[in-house]
Amino acid sequence: MGRVLVISRVGNAFAICLMESSCVFSERLVVFPLETFASLANLQSMIHESWARNFSSTLKDDLMYAPSDCFETFPFPPAWETDPALESAGEAYYTYRAQLMVANDEGLTKTYNRFHDPDEPSPHIHRLRELHAAMDRAVLNAYGWGDVPTDCQFLLDYEVTEEASGRKKPWRYRWPDAVRDDVLGRLLALNQARYEEEVALGLHGGAGGKAGVRAGAGRKGKGTGAAAAEDAGGGMQGRLL
Repeated sequence: MGRVLVISRVGNAFAICLMESSCVFSERLVVFPLETFASLANLQSMIHESWARNFSSTLKDDLMYAPSDCFETFPFPPAWETDPALESAGEAYYTYRAQLMVANDEGLTKTYNRFHDPDEPSPHIHRLRELHAAMDRAVLNAYGWGDVPTDCQFLLDYEVTEEASGRKKPWRYRWPDAVRDDVLGRLLALNQARYEEEVALGLHGGAGGKAGVRAGAGRKGKGTGAAAAEDAGGGMQGRLL
């Protein structure tokens, strides 16, 4: 495996990156043993972000990504590893984002701050949003959920008065609550169905269970593995791909 996917363990941007597997990774990163653009499309999608934000905790305004809570339980779409539409959408999004960061001489945090800013005038950021919606559509189609709209709105994570807090309002460009909750409900049902399949196969000691999020009932197909975080003891070395 020449490269892996990574995400910051604590952060607000929710940005998945490809990095060389030979890098030395900080314990502040979660490293996924996945290297395809189809993998990236799934994990970077609004589908997975909604799941992660629902089941992970927070540190102040930042998401604390917990692999055991939001990766190992995440029900990937069927046959996602060989879906050319996912591979194409993930590559288009990732390539454009990388080119945009180089052109603007900006990192992921600044890029996503602009992505979520309702006053951002750049047509290039607008194009990034369009590519994100196209990637979300490809992932939803992989689930067979073509009826779910991908239109996003600028919504506040919480109400705050800028004058009182001295900070910008926490806008996020995301799905409306009704769409997010609909998708979360479908993912939970899929997770439960896969858990029941595993019980029927004797993978859980033959014990049944009530509805809920089940670790090990998320992944469908081979090769996804479990997320791992490696302690580098000295930060991260290497470069994004």
